[in-house]
Amino acid sequence: MKNLKYILLAIFSLSIAFSCDNFEDINTDPNKTNQVTPSMLATQTLKDTYRFWNPNSADFTSGNLFNKHIAMLETNPNPGQYYYSYWPYGSFGSYTRLTDLKYMSQYAEGSQYESSYKGLELFLKAKYGFSATLDMGDIPYSEAGQASDGITQPKYDKQTDVFVSILADLQQAEAYFSEGVNFDGDIMLGGNVEKWQKLCNAMQLKVIQTISKKATSEQINRFKAIVSASNLLEGNADNFKLVYSENPNATYPMWNGEERRQFTGVSELVIDGLKNLNDYRLFYFAEPARVKIEGGLAESDFNAYVGVPTELAAEQLALNNASGSYSLINKRYVEFMDNDPMLYFTYSEQCFIIAEAIEEGWLSGNAQQYYENGVTAMLEYYMNLPHTADFVHGMAITQDYINNYFTGAAAYATGGTKKARLHQIWYQRWLIDFFQGNGGNYPQFLRTGYPEYPLDPSTSLNPEDPNVYPQRWMYPTDEQTKNPENYQKAIDEQYNGYDGINQVPWWLK
Repeated sequence: MKNLKYILLAIFSLSIAFSCDNFEDINTDPNKTNQVTPSMLATQTLKDTYRFWNPNSADFTSGNLFNKHIAMLETNPNPGQYYYSYWPYGSFGSYTRLTDLKYMSQYAEGSQYESSYKGLELFLKAKYGFSATLDMGDIPYSEAGQASDGITQPKYDKQTDVFVSILADLQQAEAYFSEGVNFDGDIMLGGNVEKWQKLCNAMQLKVIQTISKKATSEQINRFKAIVSASNLLEGNADNFKLVYSENPNATYPMWNGEERRQFTGVSELVIDGLKNLNDYRLFYFAEPARVKIEGGLAESDFNAYVGVPTELAAEQLALNNASGSYSLINKRYVEFMDNDPMLYFTYSEQCFIIAEAIEEGWLSGNAQQYYENGVTAMLEYYMNLPHTADFVHGMAITQDYINNYFTGAAAYATGGTKKARLHQIWYQRWLIDFFQGNGGNYPQFLRTGYPEYPLDPSTSLNPEDPNVYPQRWMYPTDEQTKNPENYQKAIDEQYNGYDGINQVPWWLK
């Protein structure tokens, strides 16, 4: 009966699922419509994992606020812009997918795809754990997803142990993919096991660097060994991303959101930084401020772009926007159903991770080369992005522009301080996530403190202390009834019994 339950659930879910080539093949193949397959469960789980949580323009813009790339320009302050949330709790909701992943692997047993699906199962478990532990602290991991085995109140593993387990699972996932063959149902990397191997290795680098304050010598040696082995992302073709389409079930969340766009400004942190770098991404991200155009400046003039001070009171931002004082996000973001993919991990980020590690002395190498490779890859990404030709204000990124990019402030500060070079790396890494909706950079900001996010205590909505940045989210409220003993033990041991957003988890201490 348990298997039947999941078969029926999968078939029902797939009938309304996010579409992709493999999924469309399944729907049209009469031999597959009455049975569940590993590829079906892979498609459904990847869709549930990586699509934006509520794909509409209002929620998508809200989901971009915490990383300070944009700001809302309405009188009603959005908590995400002022260091709080409408729902200030983490979630274990992703753990419900572990059961589907377990069945996915079981259904593949004995087939040539068994290792591939086992690799996907472990990779996604590690992804869920990584997100949850960064959000909250100690979490269930070793006993997560085992309700069918009778574990309905899983213990909370210490955060240090969670990271060890995540790294072990990513390493084992890479081993599974190395033994596997290309598989169906993958909407992210097309079932290419070689790309999944590279991603598993690269994600280990990201996890280890994320806990750089606590990384052990063994973990740093593991970082070094992965880089030395060179089985990593090799370019933009290996980027881990969710691609949108013109299928109504798979469109870009900001599509057709012109009403929302008119109240969405690009932050000072983005615009001033891009101006300083003479970076043409400015013209891909933003529209010129209306007052500057009315004052006679051309839309191709860097000075026509004015960023939003994200910490300013909402009422004042709304007034300034009404007078045309700020640059809004580019009109291209609302024009196309198959707009910019959501980037979850890129070759560029990998380059910046390694550049930082070299600067920190974790390994030898040429940090400048990795920095330049990372920036170049992102510039090439935008140069080759569709739907931009008529929306970049006459300032398209060209190969000639890229070849001459590394001058002035954009040149790697080889003669400067280590701090200055790290700031260059971290700023460029932060730019990768512009208007991505993936929430990916806030943990890196907590780790590095750069770029410095503006905070004004008079406008901060942090209810516990408006002078500080939130360090975490609270545990889900239902843990107090579903798993009360383990929940209480976790907050007692980590946070002296108080489950607050300013409590500092182990990885940041």
